[in-house]
Amino acid sequence: MTKTSNNEKVITKKDLIKMFWRSLPMEFSWHYERQMHMGFCSMISAGLKKIYRNDPKGLSEALQRHLEFFNITPHVSTFVGGITLAMEEMNATQEDFDSSSINAVKAALMGPLSGIGDSLLLGTLRVLAIGIGTSLAMQGNILGPILFLLIFNVPAFVLRYICAMKGYELGATYLEKIQSSGLMEKFMLAAILGVMVIGGMTNELVVVSTPLVIGSGESATKIQDILNGIMPGMLALATTGIYYKLLQKKVNVLWLIIGTAIIGIVCAQFGILG
Repeated sequence: MTKTSNNEKVITKKDLIKMFWRSLPMEFSWHYERQMHMGFCSMISAGLKKIYRNDPKGLSEALQRHLEFFNITPHVSTFVGGITLAMEEMNATQEDFDSSSINAVKAALMGPLSGIGDSLLLGTLRVLAIGIGTSLAMQGNILGPILFLLIFNVPAFVLRYICAMKGYELGATYLEKIQSSGLMEKFMLAAILGVMVIGGMTNELVVVSTPLVIGSGESATKIQDILNGIMPGMLALATTGIYYKLLQKKVNVLWLIIGTAIIGIVCAQFGILG
């Protein structure tokens, strides 16, 4: 299909509402290698079919494009979906549009939006809903589970809907609008904080230690104590670095899991790892 220079809008409010409903089962196909990629592709697939209704090749390329890695707090996924559909419209009509920028924008939004979504919805609203619901349920009050579902799900559904509409409204120019409003610095700060949190999680969630010692008896020195003295969590950091390099080399995640299990069993058997 020959692209034109106009910015014809084919996505309507009805299409965005359809995307909103299709976002609900997003995590049904979650897996460790690409996580939510199939759910996201399914969420926007109806809109893509409408955008590329006269361009089968363009539709095929778009569907493949959105099978790349994707993960985000599900309740704000529609914001990224709205922006993505707006950018796909531009890609379908403009000759000089860089299609690689679509996935670049998705990747840039995942971290900051997940930080906000996880903190507000999962870390605050859900805990509040559980607290209220549990306190009533322990008294035998039927309102306990009902209030839990309402307190958490009503704001979550409203947020999904608003994100779908606002994401498409902002479209591909959202970066310029955020920059002009002065919010870009806050987004960058959120991204930096996200990286710091991931660094802290490496030490907390990746547990690697060795029971090996130097010497014998009461004078024996634990190698783990030496490593902790140099840098706490050194083995966890080294292990994470190895996985990172292997993933860069496109090693299948299933092989990493199997290899981890085998190496862990062998090293534990011979007393190399604790």
